[in-house]
Amino acid sequence: WSQVVSEAEKIVGYPTSFMSLRCLLSDELSNIAMQVRKLVGTKHPLLDTARGFVYNSRNNLQMRGLVVLLISKAAGPSTAELSFQHNMVSGIYSSQRSLAEITELIHTAFLVHRGIVNIGELKSCNGPLKDMQFGNKMAILSGDFLLANACTSLAQLQNTKVVELISSAIGDLVQGIYYENSKSSEENCLTDDIGISTWKEQVFLSHSALLAKSCQAAMELAKHSAEIQDMAFQYGKHMSMSHKLHSDLQPFVKESSSDTMAFSLNSAPAVLHQEFLGREAWIKQIRELQEAIKAGKGVTSAIDLCRCHGNRALAALERFPPSEARAALANIVYAVTRFP
Repeated sequence: WSQVVSEAEKIVGYPTSFMSLRCLLSDELSNIAMQVRKLVGTKHPLLDTARGFVYNSRNNLQMRGLVVLLISKAAGPSTAELSFQHNMVSGIYSSQRSLAEITELIHTAFLVHRGIVNIGELKSCNGPLKDMQFGNKMAILSGDFLLANACTSLAQLQNTKVVELISSAIGDLVQGIYYENSKSSEENCLTDDIGISTWKEQVFLSHSALLAKSCQAAMELAKHSAEIQDMAFQYGKHMSMSHKLHSDLQPFVKESSSDTMAFSLNSAPAVLHQEFLGREAWIKQIRELQEAIKAGKGVTSAIDLCRCHGNRALAALERFPPSEARAALANIVYAVTRFP
């Protein structure tokens, strides 16, 4: 995965790890960072989120912006925009680079907001109550700051359709995360008796909508046809669905038998296992669930589903002309659909 991202970054012209650098180095956010230092010694999730931005070596935090740049370069200029090619750098319009930054800022803002903890469920080992309350305030403040910057930059693009697309993606994110939070607070943390189609709808809202609509918006900025916009949307949607399925599958496909990675009962293998097994038998197996899912059909079905979404993303790419950028987008799909 790291190699795929590194090669893709060379194609778009600069490391996307610096995508949000202008905002992250602003005086306002520097002040927030100084305040967050007060949380050192506590277990507030905001600290882990902040460390991830600085130390994360898996290069997946900036994946969305990178895909927006790659799809922009793969599509190239439209016939309607040929007279404006002098505004392109490395085959990408400046407005499309701004859109990639906006996409990353929105994703980062929601990552920060996800770090808000439920004060009522805190334990004494997490840290003093006043520090945890302070951490929540900082998570809300810094997330809102990033989101406000993204919205300001979005307005500066001066494209009504793009504003509409990205605004609707923010709405989808809110709806998806609201559903996740309402379920995770339940006492027994069991999933509802849902099928994989419902799971797909929920994952689209919380994980795929932002990338899919950003890819479509990048095509709109270059004045591409509705067909090309739809293909970009389909690539973003299905690639991010594959990415989520790949992540869900990791606790079940790791080769080490001693692996004790935590897994979610809302993950695709668990939902599919429940469908095959039946609700009553599923509840009986809950204590031995991880091994039961490994032995059942849920994992293999989730791998098949991951590859199915990957194939649909690759099919969408066929509408774009062959290029280094298209090959890099295909390599991203291959990276998230490959299992040991």
